[in-house]
Amino acid sequence: MVKQITRRRMILDTSLAGAGVWLASDARLQASTSPNEKLNIALVGAGGRGAANLAAVASERIVALCDVDGRRAASTYERFGGVPKYHDFRKMLDEMDKQIDAVVVSAPNHIHAPAAAKAMRMGKHCYCEKPLSHSVHEARTLAQIAADKKVATQMGTQIHASSNYRRVVELIQSGAIGPVREVHIRLAGGGAAGDRPRETKSVPGELRWDLWLGPAPYRPYHPCYVPHDWHYWWDFGGGALGNMGCHYLDLAFWALDLRYPTAIEAEGPRAHSESTPRPLTVQWEFPTRNELPPVKLSWNHGRKRPPFWETHELPDWAWGVFVGSKGMLLANYSDHALWPESQFADFKRPEPTIAESIGHHQEWILACKTGRKTTCNFDYAGGVSETVLLGNVAYRCGKRIEWDPVNLKIPNAPEAEQFLRRDYRKGWTL
Repeated sequence: MVKQITRRRMILDTSLAGAGVWLASDARLQASTSPNEKLNIALVGAGGRGAANLAAVASERIVALCDVDGRRAASTYERFGGVPKYHDFRKMLDEMDKQIDAVVVSAPNHIHAPAAAKAMRMGKHCYCEKPLSHSVHEARTLAQIAADKKVATQMGTQIHASSNYRRVVELIQSGAIGPVREVHIRLAGGGAAGDRPRETKSVPGELRWDLWLGPAPYRPYHPCYVPHDWHYWWDFGGGALGNMGCHYLDLAFWALDLRYPTAIEAEGPRAHSESTPRPLTVQWEFPTRNELPPVKLSWNHGRKRPPFWETHELPDWAWGVFVGSKGMLLANYSDHALWPESQFADFKRPEPTIAESIGHHQEWILACKTGRKTTCNFDYAGGVSETVLLGNVAYRCGKRIEWDPVNLKIPNAPEAEQFLRRDYRKGWTL
């Protein structure tokens, strides 16, 4: 990624240093006064992303590990040799119920909701990777269970804890670029799978394939699914949008107080019944929120630069663009800039108002111990995930859909409601 950091940007960022240190210290002081007793944490998914999440919560007590693939989890299992190991998270939760306080879910998307729902119904706090679920129905269900059980939850959009996201939100909400009615997001790249493989492959000895499939429809094992490319099959993932959408849309949701869209339309290659599209364009329409105007939020993934980037000659480093009445704000994970820069040469940045995070995982751990609310709890995260998933619903339906968020209905295209949920395989429940 090419970073374009101007002298003006450096001055603005440097001006935050003193305040930023104070805010971070204040947040860590809060954490230091929380209960010292360690949480008993179990993990669903111990290899891959699960290993990264494990490292982030290893300050607590790890009491159980579950993974369907012994190869992927081998290094974790070796490190935690004395910890009970399981292949089936259902068995782990049932047998270790009294020893578990909290659960981290890092399995593929189609496992998120069944694992998180069971854990929370048993009264366990839950951290779950993004997107929160595989379907809209699951996202709403998880948010409701979390509210009913009053457990601490956090979706794994780790970049939400960054200083950069906080400074972007402050600029937008202070009116630096005026009221925002458009947001444009691009992901350079993507992926697709194609037709289902016809040949049959032998299942690797350490992979429990039936458990990997979980609630999804049965299909024979093939290496085109694991360990990564399940993202590009509708039965398991949601394509590039499902994989990265929550990370990118999160910033817009936070800055603009978005909740549920009212209409969604998508454009891409002809929808495939099995696999996700390589390029895709989606537009969501959001209504007014108190004094805030309606917003059109656009997503584009693929190899070509979107027309909006070409028209406005925007730099490649920016994947997000907020368009206000006074100008634009460009952003990515680590940087941001007011645009065009010449127009904001004399701009004075507002004082920071959002305290620095103690860390995304640490926020959740603190919430588990104190009852405090996390920044990406399942209520908030459910709305972000639902919006991402509705983009794929509109694409698979092939027409603009109008969304009734109260009744979870699509009045103008009821045929699209088949994509809001699915039946689980026998033996699996939500």
